[in-house]
Amino acid sequence: PVAVATLVSPELADALAQHRPRELCIVGKTETENIGIDKLIKNTITNRSIRYLVVAGREPQGHESGKTLVALATNGVDDTMRVIGSPGKRAILRKVTHDEVETFRRQVQVVDMIGCAATGRLAAKLKELSAAPLTAAELPARVASAPVVKAEPPTHVEMDKAGYFVILPRADRGIILAEHYDYENRLLRVIEGK
Repeated sequence: PVAVATLVSPELADALAQHRPRELCIVGKTETENIGIDKLIKNTITNRSIRYLVVAGREPQGHESGKTLVALATNGVDDTMRVIGSPGKRAILRKVTHDEVETFRRQVQVVDMIGCAATGRLAAKLKELSAAPLTAAELPARVASAPVVKAEPPTHVEMDKAGYFVILPRADRGIILAEHYDYENRLLRVIEGK
């Protein structure tokens, strides 16, 4: 249920991803107080299992994206989409709606660990947060995006000479299988991963 924003510390994101705490949903850097936060909001509200956002790592000078995330969680945005109370110079969100911001604020509790670069300490915090009982988000995630195009039957199909794939999610093993077949339906290889 926990996402981690490592601000301008990509090495921390890599270390945490390699550590693989089971409570971690997603980890990545958030360098800017506008586009970076827009993307973080969209990605977070589309995954309703994310209940916490830990903000850690080095704060980007001049952008203050970590402090802007904390201010966003506490204060929201004004009518111009400026994050209220943000020290960032350009803390205006342009790629999200008021509704998406409010969905984010209801769904996610932001945990301020700005400056922390200790993988073990972060992993312990993830475990602590995950131990708290979870409740379903009150509102469905509504993400403004590009128009939805309805698929139509193809007018022309050109088969790949290399064969075809069958994709099999295996929730019991926590993996996805991709079986590669030739056109005589012979299994050529199985690719698996998380």
